[in-house]
Amino acid sequence: MVHGQASVFDFLNLPTSSHAMALGGKNISLIEDDASLVFHNPALMSSVSDKTLNFNFLTYMQGSKAGSVSFVGAQGERGSWDALAQFVGYGSIRETDDMGNITGTSGALDMNLAGGYSYMLSDRWAGGVHGKFIYSNYADYSSIALAVDLGLNYFNDENDLSFSVVAANLGGQVTAFGETAESLPIDLQLGLSKGLGRLPLRLHLMFYDMFHWSKAYYSPDGNIKGFQLFVNHLNLGADLTLWQGRMWIGLGYNFRRGFEMKAAGSSHAAGLTVGAGINIKKIKVGMAYGNYHAGAPTLSFTVAYSFAKEKKLQPSSSHDIPNTPSTDTQKTATTQTHNNE
Repeated sequence: MVHGQASVFDFLNLPTSSHAMALGGKNISLIEDDASLVFHNPALMSSVSDKTLNFNFLTYMQGSKAGSVSFVGAQGERGSWDALAQFVGYGSIRETDDMGNITGTSGALDMNLAGGYSYMLSDRWAGGVHGKFIYSNYADYSSIALAVDLGLNYFNDENDLSFSVVAANLGGQVTAFGETAESLPIDLQLGLSKGLGRLPLRLHLMFYDMFHWSKAYYSPDGNIKGFQLFVNHLNLGADLTLWQGRMWIGLGYNFRRGFEMKAAGSSHAAGLTVGAGINIKKIKVGMAYGNYHAGAPTLSFTVAYSFAKEKKLQPSSSHDIPNTPSTDTQKTATTQTHNNE
């Protein structure tokens, strides 16, 4: 578990994309026609088909329900906009008196409502921003916060290279749970994705939580080795694309989650995640498996549909052509993106 400086609204760190979860749970540089990825990086809106609706459901702790929904639309030739919602419901909580007698029940809920805009700064650079309204309610206690996410992505389709920078959860509480305001999980992230030429394989490297390098932050007595401190910020992933780009299989490892789950009694492979997805015309479905708490495995299910009626044959930028391998193993454009109108 993370020690040191406390933060609220940690549910914002839960995965909202099966593809990203399969790659370790953290990914800001994956170029795909996938509306669930915009939660991770608002600049990735530029790679999503116009009028795409996405749903994600997450099996979390017993009695809890978690999920998200996103909608991405085009705005002119270079712009995109989106509307997002994320929630975690923790079910009913028993209320008792000092003697342990049950006096009633109450609920607990985390919610994030967001909207954003992305713009193609050039043929290879895209920037995006999200504004967030964050709300949590636990029985008689509640808190509201406002925050923004800032994202930047560079994509070179000729080299199948994508690089992103994201500053997430920049903001603060408007109303606190108690008398003292707490910090949001502010996160500076760097991500790199690279295809391997004729091989239908991409590798993904991501550094996150770049503001926290103190040993005391991760261990109350500072008893943590330098190597573990470094890899606590590292997320690795790889995905294989098959069937002319209509199917993907992903594998990832998150070192920090592996250390935390091992300390909580889980297996050594707790940081490992796997998943797969398939694209059939305008419908996309994905599923991923991982461990996010010691009680039970976590499954992520994603389904998306694009309402766009027609496609442009010549997209205006490299962000408009997510790369997938064709039958001759060359990278070709097989998905239409934000300029579909």
